[in-house]
Amino acid sequence: MSNRKENLVVGLDIGTTKICAIIGSLTESGLEIVGIGTSVSKGLRKGVVINIESTVDAIRKALQEAELMAGCEINSVFAGIAGAHITGFNSQGVIAIKNREVSAEDIQRVIDAAKAIAIPMDREVIHVLPQEYIIDDQDGIKEPLGMSGVRLEAKVHIVTGAVASAQNIVKSCNKANVNVADIVLEPLASSESVLSVDEKELGVAIVDIGGGTTDLAIFVDGAIKHTSVLSLGGNHLTNDIAVGLRTPMAEAERIKRTYGSCLTSNIGKDETIEVPSVGGREPRILSRQLLAEILEPRVEEIFTLVNREIVRSGYEDLIASGVVITGGTSILPGMPELAEQIFDLPVRRGSPQGVGGLIDVVNSPIYATGVGLVIYGSRNQQIENFSIGQEKVFDKVMRRMKEWFGEFF
Repeated sequence: MSNRKENLVVGLDIGTTKICAIIGSLTESGLEIVGIGTSVSKGLRKGVVINIESTVDAIRKALQEAELMAGCEINSVFAGIAGAHITGFNSQGVIAIKNREVSAEDIQRVIDAAKAIAIPMDREVIHVLPQEYIIDDQDGIKEPLGMSGVRLEAKVHIVTGAVASAQNIVKSCNKANVNVADIVLEPLASSESVLSVDEKELGVAIVDIGGGTTDLAIFVDGAIKHTSVLSLGGNHLTNDIAVGLRTPMAEAERIKRTYGSCLTSNIGKDETIEVPSVGGREPRILSRQLLAEILEPRVEEIFTLVNREIVRSGYEDLIASGVVITGGTSILPGMPELAEQIFDLPVRRGSPQGVGGLIDVVNSPIYATGVGLVIYGSRNQQIENFSIGQEKVFDKVMRRMKEWFGEFF
């Protein structure tokens, strides 16, 4: 068990409707999923923690379930973050190359230069994602290490989030007795497990429709160009059903999952569903078309808002391979068809790919973020534990001192 521990990566998708822990094991043949645990999430609203205690309980439950399945103990996780407080923007930095050949230190310096922008005190940089490097006007360079030139530019995408929201995620995990290796933007994680390299190169938008939020990420030329999070999701659909059919929330969720469709045209005129009433009244028999008539405008609204965001980003003409929808809500029948009508682009549903192990269990859009976090984690394992605010400065100083001593001795 001890030798396996080194090669385990854990993704923790802290969502509005469910918390999902996925354990991946790095083997010679690649990444294998060895444990999965899910629990109902009650402490979040629109992707943001609003009740630490409930969140901690749900995280514990999900982790225990995954630990039992994998037969191991978890002590550090890659946690997902979403919510309307997330903002992404593009920035660039320029430096002179000292010895005319790009070193790893130069790359770090140019990225530091790109992220040296004024960020409000209550916000935290979550990711600095390099898009491309430019050496003396030669653009489109993905890997500048060892190349010669006089000046190096970097174009990066910076994702920031509210410090408080990031702190609450870290706090919840710490209280559930696990460290947070890194906080990862959820659409970025989903893209790791759902998109192919070709799609990212050609240009693609990934729309992750969860319970409380709909996350968007746009890739062009293999690099991330735009990210945003809308606070609309599957819970709004459930709520609409509960109000429209006058039925309790739990029943509305069940009806949505069993009979829901967001295309009225796909449903026969004579199909009916039994709807439980509130307060001990008799259940009623209603037309299934009525249900679709409630869902269709709301799903249309979500896609219209996403489309507006794509147009606002300025990349609408560059997403040649279309749109990939994923996340639990994307399972609703009729989703890709309705999305195609609104985006006027090819749309497919995305499920996790490129991993082995319990693939038949995770082969669902529900696990896109969880599996993506594991893939992201396996690529970025050397990261120290994520910390926020004051500790960072101290850590940085200590790390620099260690590096200096390393150079001298």
